Amino acid sequence: MTVVRTLSAVLDEVKGGSRLSGKDALMLFKTSGRQVWEIAEAADEVREERAGNAVTYVRNQNINVTNLCVNACGFCGFSKKPGDEGIYFHDRAAIQKKVSLAKERRVTEICTVSGLHPDFTAQSYTDVYRWIHESAPEIHIHASNPMEVAYAAKKSRMSTVEVLEAMKEAGLDSMCGTAAEILVDDVRQKICKEKIPTKEWVRIITEAHGLGIKTTATIMYGHCETDRDRVKHLGILRDIQDETSGFTEFVPLSFIHMNTPLFQKGNARAGATGREDLLMVAVGRLFLDNFRNIQVSWVKEGIKMAQLSLIAGANDLGGTVYEESISKGAGATNTDYLDPEEMRRVAEDLGRTLRRRTTLYELV
Repeated sequence: MTVVRTLSAVLDEVKGGSRLSGKDALMLFKTSGRQVWEIAEAADEVREERAGNAVTYVRNQNINVTNLCVNACGFCGFSKKPGDEGIYFHDRAAIQKKVSLAKERRVTEICTVSGLHPDFTAQSYTDVYRWIHESAPEIHIHASNPMEVAYAAKKSRMSTVEVLEAMKEAGLDSMCGTAAEILVDDVRQKICKEKIPTKEWVRIITEAHGLGIKTTATIMYGHCETDRDRVKHLGILRDIQDETSGFTEFVPLSFIHMNTPLFQKGNARAGATGREDLLMVAVGRLFLDNFRNIQVSWVKEGIKMAQLSLIAGANDLGGTVYEESISKGAGATNTDYLDPEEMRRVAEDLGRTLRRRTTLYELV
């Protein structure tokens, strides 16, 4: 006999400390109507208990070293191929000029992820980190991702552990958990078939954690994945966190569709809806019981949707950014900078307090 579980029963259990099952998470993702608010309310209660009432942010600046890339991901409107207009590749002088600007802005984190330049090796990545560290040893370098590590290892005939060790020695402090997209290989074949498979992404992330390199955890949703794919992805993240405790935060990234080949060829829908955006944050909070921090991307969702996510389980607004090219290339607008005073207005409007943090979530 099949027992039909009610939404209220599931939410009561998870608020009481029970671990949400994949089956129940799938039910939550499929919820619509006013019940979405019930899930958001439960997630907000769990957020308050687990992360407190502060809304946090980091003063950070992006540096995209190059937009030339050997891959052709279907969701990307940023990368260029040889012969395209608008190709750039910042040298040491240009990068260190950007670092000087970051110091003037009192930035505490520099984030750098770029295209996979055809001439890049492991040395190329470590050079960039050394140039940044030389100019601003006090600034936290949050950079690279498992795809870049795998690419550097292949180009330099090194193991991925050796590449991670070299990056850490050069100044890498923490790593981006991007290139995850959806950790389901059938979906990856449709949206980013040239990227590393799920098993390799998991291995490299786990290796980084084993070396003491903390990482973020991400998901990119709203294209051609299913609710079941989303649950499988979250399950992989939760399992890794059980093993390593190496993730600093979970960052849902809503698919920006406008200028992407995936959408233009009719192979993806026009991004997630507002209902899906709220549920990704809320279900993420309820399912990822071993994560303290959930960040909402104002770059992807806009500040109004980001504010609603702060009462649906999120506790962090990300960073000031200052320079953003990837979402902008896909068609997003107003992505370059968010003034902390606007963050404060948004937080205080919810009765919450804005607090500045470091990359590793130490309050400043």
